[in-house]
Amino acid sequence: MSTVNYPSRLLEDAVNEFAKLPGIGRKTALRLVLHILRQPADQVEHFSSSLVKLRSEIKMCKSCYNISDTETCPICSDNKRDTSLICVVENIRDVMSIESTGQFRGKYHVLGGIISPMDGISPSDLTIEQLEARIAAGSVSEVIFALSATAEGDTTNFYLYKRLSRYSITISTLARGVAIGDELEYADSLTLGRSIINRIPFNG
Repeated sequence: MSTVNYPSRLLEDAVNEFAKLPGIGRKTALRLVLHILRQPADQVEHFSSSLVKLRSEIKMCKSCYNISDTETCPICSDNKRDTSLICVVENIRDVMSIESTGQFRGKYHVLGGIISPMDGISPSDLTIEQLEARIAAGSVSEVIFALSATAEGDTTNFYLYKRLSRYSITISTLARGVAIGDELEYADSLTLGRSIINRIPFNG
């Protein structure tokens, strides 16, 4: 395995940082860093400051745990959304995927992951207690499980069902237009939209 001889320590350090990003190998990292070097200084300054500002100022919605610029995200703040309907998702990317379908007008709850003992993720690591508190408040009539159709997603669905079935609510899940083993964020908008519309009761 050959070792790259960088002409600059600064260049090497930048490549090392970019290579830490998911899906970015060292060749791609080098290409990105060289691209940045060709840009005007003010554009690079804006790029770097936007990342610092993102990390320091981004907030988590106090209601649904979506990311937001404010304490309450725009979806939770929208009075036209159906507050009686909550769609439970794994992460922020799933909210974006479902919103792109234009087929859901309820609100969300972002778990922040799914139960996965192999990865050391237990129910206490997720926002499950906060979800239950929202339901216990009494304004929710239906909860839709919109988790990936994987073993971990099914495990999380079953755990949630056991926790929430004592409440007088309808518990449903996406129709299996989303293929078994697929992660939600990779489903196309048409398939995902139909899966929401044609959701089915979750029977545990």
